[in-house]
Amino acid sequence: MSLVSAGPDMPAVGDYAYDWALIDVETSGLIPRRDRVLSVAVVTVSPEGRQTGEFSTLLNPGCDPGPIEVHGLTAERLRDAPTFAQVAGQIGAMLQDRVLVAHNAQFDYDFLAHEFARARMWLPVSQRLCTLALNRQVDPPTDDLKLGTLAAHYGVPRQRAHDALDDTRVLVGVLRASLREAARLDLPLPLVTCPPRAESQFTPKPPKTPCAYRNPGPMTPGGPLRQGMKVAITCETAHARAELIGRAVAAGLNMMASVSRHTGVLVTNEPASDSAKARRARSEGVPVIDEHTFLRLLADVQPGTVFETSVATAATAATESEAQRATPASPVTPAADAAPDRRTATPSAPAASTVTAPGIRREEPAAEGVPDRPLAGHRVLVVGGVHSDAAAARTHVVALGGSAAINLSAGVTDVVVLPGGEGDRRMPRIKALELPVHAPEWLTTPTTAVRPPTTPRPQGPAVLPRGGVIDLPMPSGAPFPVWHITAGWTPQYRFDVDVVAFLVDEDEQVSFDEDFIFYGAPESPAGTVRLLTGGPAEQTITLDLASLPPTTRKVVVAAAIDDNETFGTVGAIQISAAPGSSATPLARATLDAATTERTMLLAEIYRRGPVWRLRAVGQGYDHALDALARGYGVDIAE
Repeated sequence: MSLVSAGPDMPAVGDYAYDWALIDVETSGLIPRRDRVLSVAVVTVSPEGRQTGEFSTLLNPGCDPGPIEVHGLTAERLRDAPTFAQVAGQIGAMLQDRVLVAHNAQFDYDFLAHEFARARMWLPVSQRLCTLALNRQVDPPTDDLKLGTLAAHYGVPRQRAHDALDDTRVLVGVLRASLREAARLDLPLPLVTCPPRAESQFTPKPPKTPCAYRNPGPMTPGGPLRQGMKVAITCETAHARAELIGRAVAAGLNMMASVSRHTGVLVTNEPASDSAKARRARSEGVPVIDEHTFLRLLADVQPGTVFETSVATAATAATESEAQRATPASPVTPAADAAPDRRTATPSAPAASTVTAPGIRREEPAAEGVPDRPLAGHRVLVVGGVHSDAAAARTHVVALGGSAAINLSAGVTDVVVLPGGEGDRRMPRIKALELPVHAPEWLTTPTTAVRPPTTPRPQGPAVLPRGGVIDLPMPSGAPFPVWHITAGWTPQYRFDVDVVAFLVDEDEQVSFDEDFIFYGAPESPAGTVRLLTGGPAEQTITLDLASLPPTTRKVVVAAAIDDNETFGTVGAIQISAAPGSSATPLARATLDAATTERTMLLAEIYRRGPVWRLRAVGQGYDHALDALARGYGVDIAE
């Protein structure tokens, strides 16, 4: 049977025809550079949908197997199994020249890449497809996107959850049904080129310990060093750089690879150097000392102030007045040294009636007498129009209680066609699906003109306007979820959009350089924040909020364009926040920059007492990523 059956309302099968290698791994934990694969299963499928091969085995990881209650694999069961190195060649032969398919594919891909690296072999995969990302595009009417839920929705039988071979067989059925839906909607497949552009060597790296002390500010002339002080070193040194850094870290200093206005002191034997650090120190007035003075001061570093724990922060926050809590916090604004053309306009305040789902904390009290919103439950796709008109239409959709879509999916209930929209490549498919198509005036018609959605769906995520805020639930008596902040946009073919994250302290600065997460460094040292790629038009920042160091007061999620294009070309970006990779989003926002921005702040996740909150920002800037990063204390050029 073909994976996709061609029909009068579907595109040619060739758009979805690949040699597939569907895979599932069970692992001893969640961190690929640390944990190991315990079992693996591979099923190969031809472009016509015929199964051409199958392989599965338990593996002896040579370590504790981890959460037995999840996978049921004890050390006794694994003792006589082969090691990964012993079966790597057979697995590699099945993956060669095929598209790797998995549910949450980056997880499986990263674990395989590390295991192949340990076996001193190269993972022979050039493309991967994530059925989770594919179904986020399809948007089926399910409570979540877990493999078992999708299997039930698509009518695929499942026998043993968390059994690698059974999960892979189930995945074949889910892939077949997902491809049919993608064909019905004429969706491009979210194929990811492998390996990532970062060219990661998948070698284990020891985690770095964040500085435990608050930044006391710059060193006073002739004064001592204090714990928590940010210190940078430039130019040649008499002692090995690693030795200087090691001694400084042991003394409680925060060693940085770049200089910002929050740097306490620059150590250099060449104060007149033309290095980037020396130039920045001179422009910012950062104190400069030589290596000999630095070593002398290291012998008597003064005590610093330890960062508050979340409990202490909660106690402090408890004294805040309700009036203070109700005041809207201003959006993230990079430090003044980011770039001279940085925009400082504050996003428009969210409409009080827009945010109504449980768990949302309003920034403004709701107005009395607000009528029911006529587009509640509707997901509206706007096509055509110049950028400003399309952005205004999407804003109006949200104001009417609807959700603004950026791509065609099974969840779209209505389409608004602005001037020029009839030529949109999606219009033939929209008409074939018989979706309600409206003129712009539809957004201003009385409520009686709005028909209820024809397909019943579970309660959707809360719709956040630009500037809207929601509390992230903290379950009691259960593990704190790993939050997934996913950004998606209309696929681009001439340039890339990159999602990044900054872990910043109370000064809106990264505590150390590894707190800048981007495609070249997609994971924080402790693995608490990661960048995941679900496709060419989707990237996710994952946050283990419970494990963030106390230095981190906020995580800023942004997007940048790696060329001279602007977000006026990209159009709207949709962000969603979900408590897990397969969970239903808690909140969703559709953000429009104007026409000239090259970087855009998407969201900020910040502490408010014992609670973490998410704000949809949607603030664009004309400068590039390097200028945005400098505003947070990161010098990319360095």
